[in-house]
Amino acid sequence: MTQPTPGDQRVLLVRLPCNPIFPIGPVYLADHLHKQFPALPQQILDLAAVPLLDVEAVLLERIDAFRPTLLVFSWRDIQIYAPVDGRGGNPLQNSFEVFYARNPLRRLRGALGGLRLMGSFYGELWRNLRLVRRGLRRARRHQPRALAVLGGGAVSVFYEQLGRRLPRGTVVSVGEGEPLLEKLIRGESLAGERCFLAGERPRPGLIHEQPGGMEKTACDYGYIAEIWPQLDWYLDGGDFYVGVQTKRGCPHNCCYCVYTVVEGKAVRVNPVQEVIAEMRQLYARGVRGFWFTDAQFIPARRYIDDAKELLRAIQAEGWDDIRWAAYIRADNLDAELAELMVATGMDYFEIGITSGSQELVRKMRMGYNLRTVLENCRLLARAGFRAHVSVNYSFNVIDERPETIRQTVAYQRELERIFGADKVEPAIFFIGLQPHTHLEQYGFEQGLIKPGYNPMSMLPWTARQLLWNPEPMGSTFGRICLEAFERNPADFGRTVIDLLERDYGAAPLDQALRAPVEGRAALATAVR
Repeated sequence: MTQPTPGDQRVLLVRLPCNPIFPIGPVYLADHLHKQFPALPQQILDLAAVPLLDVEAVLLERIDAFRPTLLVFSWRDIQIYAPVDGRGGNPLQNSFEVFYARNPLRRLRGALGGLRLMGSFYGELWRNLRLVRRGLRRARRHQPRALAVLGGGAVSVFYEQLGRRLPRGTVVSVGEGEPLLEKLIRGESLAGERCFLAGERPRPGLIHEQPGGMEKTACDYGYIAEIWPQLDWYLDGGDFYVGVQTKRGCPHNCCYCVYTVVEGKAVRVNPVQEVIAEMRQLYARGVRGFWFTDAQFIPARRYIDDAKELLRAIQAEGWDDIRWAAYIRADNLDAELAELMVATGMDYFEIGITSGSQELVRKMRMGYNLRTVLENCRLLARAGFRAHVSVNYSFNVIDERPETIRQTVAYQRELERIFGADKVEPAIFFIGLQPHTHLEQYGFEQGLIKPGYNPMSMLPWTARQLLWNPEPMGSTFGRICLEAFERNPADFGRTVIDLLERDYGAAPLDQALRAPVEGRAALATAVR
């Protein structure tokens, strides 16, 4: 089927329903296409800002009015075993009640909650696939040669499974979409892009292919406002963090994470003047909260100077009323950067250390030095940071045992001494096993999962495998988490830490910060 020429194209970018987080992906795609093809008609439709009962009708009405030749669908997330309240309930609590509760009535409650969760998950999955199918069918009433592209975070992780459920010929995009869409508009071959056509087998190792480099320029929000009337929905309340990207890529190899393969290992830093120009436009529109959407704001020590340059540029703008947040690797700071972060309005950050045991951090390929993290957190406290810190702990990933639990308790207590117990929130995660990760390979080698498994399954016998909480510690964490849900679900993370300390105590801090030599050797065999 011959594609229309660039002059005949009309692009509708559709963000599929999800939690209403600022849709930076579709916005940046539209901005890039506008810079390459200034006359190209485009519209953005964010179905996350539409009542769920209306999403299909709104999509079809927009297609009838705009008559796109290219439908670009963005699927942000498929949170199967997310350890927080999702749109269908709390999957961690439901799962643990079924697997670990001793009380039969509580197990029944978990089973009923799990059934509701399954209904919500499969309902969302089928609804989004239906929106793609019906949207493409409606577009072809007006433009018989219309094409659909599906991309986004969920697609990059589960592209093999989703590709089998889409209309034949749908372009399934993995990772960054700008070069792919540019070639589609020009009618060029997609053979070199990280994509495949639904109905065909993706080439082996597609996810591991590295993206091409591209220099990101400031998003033109004047143009975005013209093609996306819903922009004001995010800006009017003033309480949203609006995403701004300062770099792409992540150089690390954390055993359970797919960022490094989706975005590539090469870190590409956006020019500071372009980041500031983008923030300046948003500031003029009333935005005061910014979320730096990088995989890591400071991915390695070599990027400390880039972060300083950006923050000095923010200071030079005189924005003393903004607040910003990011994921940071707190081992990549120095005193000057800590002072700049506080002075420019950092009011929240997340640290994904996963464990307070240096031994387990090494086994999980996190690349953190926990002693350095503490030293740099003290730098932030001395610089005057008095805001919120979220510390992500993923228990029971590889070789968890009572000794490492005591070390994590000690580490958490030290962070509380640094920032204040009311400021440090332990976010308790249990990994949902994802394709294309080192942890998946470890699961194969240990016989915990078998090749050909379905990572999108919500069936109970699959859930027990994919919600990563293996024995011998699995039942222990199940019992602790169930007690925490009963005692104080509104402060689940702190309650879990308290209960772990009650049952296991806390190790000397210095023990948590040391990794024995045998721990390094175990890494080679635990996760190859």
